[in-house]
Amino acid sequence: MNPPRRAQAPSFTSSDFRAALGMFATGVTIVTARTAEGALVGLTANSFNSVSLEPPLVLWSLSLKAGSMPVFSRGSHYAIHILAAEQRELAARFATKSADRFAGLALREGAGGVPLIEGAAAVFECFNRSQYEEGDHIIFVGEVERCSHRPGALPLIFHGGRYFTELPL
Repeated sequence: MNPPRRAQAPSFTSSDFRAALGMFATGVTIVTARTAEGALVGLTANSFNSVSLEPPLVLWSLSLKAGSMPVFSRGSHYAIHILAAEQRELAARFATKSADRFAGLALREGAGGVPLIEGAAAVFECFNRSQYEEGDHIIFVGEVERCSHRPGALPLIFHGGRYFTELPL
């Protein structure tokens, strides 16, 4: 018997799907880049995952409707910051439409000139290796040129629409 060529139509609403996805606890990241003109761009994302150790690859995704899509799709580099528990305010700041998300932050320059945010639990400086359009998002695969981490840092966690800063046992 041959498998079906297409998936069946969903038996749930978009709201049901979002609620079910919210049951998966994730870490929280901020992805940063720089425009060709030098402006800083950043956003909160929880669609981060590892892909490969050899070569070192990671992925994340962004809505096709995102205002920052041209920056990320055309740029050569971006940085993915895994946020530490004490960076909850940053996660909220970069998740909202803010005039200057980078105001008052300690930054340094990373690979390809991308802004790096101090204090993250881990940082991956990535070459924009490939992009795949799937549904209403672009999946970005980054080849990691540099990475660093803070041993002992506790992660910021997102679950069910809320942030958590402690790991219950």
